[in-house]
Amino acid sequence: MDMVSTQNTDKHTTGRRRSLKAGDRRFALMILIPAMTAFLIMVFYPFMDAMSMAFYQFTIYDLEPIFIGFSNFQSILTNPYVLESWVTTAIFVVGTTALTMCVGLAWALLMYQNFFGRSVFRTLTLLPWILPSTVSAFIWAWMLNGKYGIVNALLLGSGVVDENIQFLSDDLGAMMAIILTRTWISIPLFMSFFLAGLQGLDFQQIEAARLDGASNWVVVRRIILPHLRPVFLVTAALGMIGNLQQFDIIYALTGGGPIRSTTVLSIEVYTQAFQNWDLGMASAIGVLWVFTLMPLVVYYLRSLFKED
Repeated sequence: MDMVSTQNTDKHTTGRRRSLKAGDRRFALMILIPAMTAFLIMVFYPFMDAMSMAFYQFTIYDLEPIFIGFSNFQSILTNPYVLESWVTTAIFVVGTTALTMCVGLAWALLMYQNFFGRSVFRTLTLLPWILPSTVSAFIWAWMLNGKYGIVNALLLGSGVVDENIQFLSDDLGAMMAIILTRTWISIPLFMSFFLAGLQGLDFQQIEAARLDGASNWVVVRRIILPHLRPVFLVTAALGMIGNLQQFDIIYALTGGGPIRSTTVLSIEVYTQAFQNWDLGMASAIGVLWVFTLMPLVVYYLRSLFKED
């Protein structure tokens, strides 16, 4: 009797657990339905619509979209402006990501030290990240102004230059301006990632290296950098994804100029869609943009959900 009773109890418990799991799945599905509906309406449908538009000719002169197959993509391959925009995008993304990672790591190492007022400095570091990116772009545009900018004032006052530099009117100066502005905004995020990675570092390793006479550079190169390698890879992928999607800073600061020297893919899509009114070509460039992003997104998601 006891054995029969135990078996019945086990069956009852198992059935109850299955019922609870089924109930949890239904509850999770109910929670996901609104979010998935919003995603399908606000993201997935416009994305698929834009993807399909890449195979059509649809300008301000066309009453209805005209199917032209891969003609828009053939035009991209033969259009020097679009290919130039892709190269400009690569320069901006690589330059901004590399500079942000270097400065973000240096700042994280500084904030990792124990000194008076460290919490205040950490809080102030987040200020560029909190400000709207367009506001940051206007601040940097004012600082780099060729007539009354504070950067020119400092350079003239220190005797570095003899006359004002027209940063935003020069090809190299404009590229440096958008890289510096984006870097300034991104430093808090990168610093947070590196600082979080440093929290998991065993400080006894650093103390042992100090006792053996290791310099600061040796400690950073032999202990800190190998420890932060996974953080470096994920942060680099995330930074490149964000920089590839950058539009507002570049548009507010340079508008893609001078003479297209800062026209990245996002600016090119805007120009084709809202200045040339060629929605088909804009969609085709958008597809190129998506495929440029895809490898980085896949790598980032695999790193994010990879099991240890």
